[in-house]
Amino acid sequence: MEFYHIARGEVKAAKAIAKAAGVSEHRIASLPELKELGDMRGVRLVGWPPTYIPQRNTIFYGIAASYAEEVGADAIIGGHNKEDLLIFEDTSDEYFERLQEAIWAASGALRARKTVILRPMRNRTKPEVIRYAAALGVPLELTWSCHGEGVAHCWNCDGCRSRTANFSLAGVKDPLVKGTRSGGTVRKS
Repeated sequence: MEFYHIARGEVKAAKAIAKAAGVSEHRIASLPELKELGDMRGVRLVGWPPTYIPQRNTIFYGIAASYAEEVGADAIIGGHNKEDLLIFEDTSDEYFERLQEAIWAASGALRARKTVILRPMRNRTKPEVIRYAAALGVPLELTWSCHGEGVAHCWNCDGCRSRTANFSLAGVKDPLVKGTRSGGTVRKS
């Protein structure tokens, strides 16, 4: 699939994290028509970052609700943090209250099961999430932050710069930074 070569690093990280967490089934949905604002031609959405995807969470949680119905899940869990709300309207409590109502209205099975959408990190900042993950022993070396299309972090995009800043604010050493940066790559010392 074309999707895999576009987001190779992200897909590789997702698979590695799922394996490390003991996830019994890890599915990857290909949505080739779903584009970030920076990849859209002729679209005029002012005030959004180039990584903004219109209705992103509605699409992703719709897929998650479908899967939850299929497997009889009790919960759909999202990883949104406190800072997401500063940028994205579809991470607000009001949005998720209405989304919860919508998935129950759309599925008698989810309604009967009382499948809920949980967002356990919603009140934590990115540095707080990093500190919490480090304290739990989460394999942060498997995580992916880059907005680039490669297999290694570029260390120049907004995602990489945010990662560097937030690990620093958290007071946690980023396990991906093992040496000095040069030309957007990480070299071991």
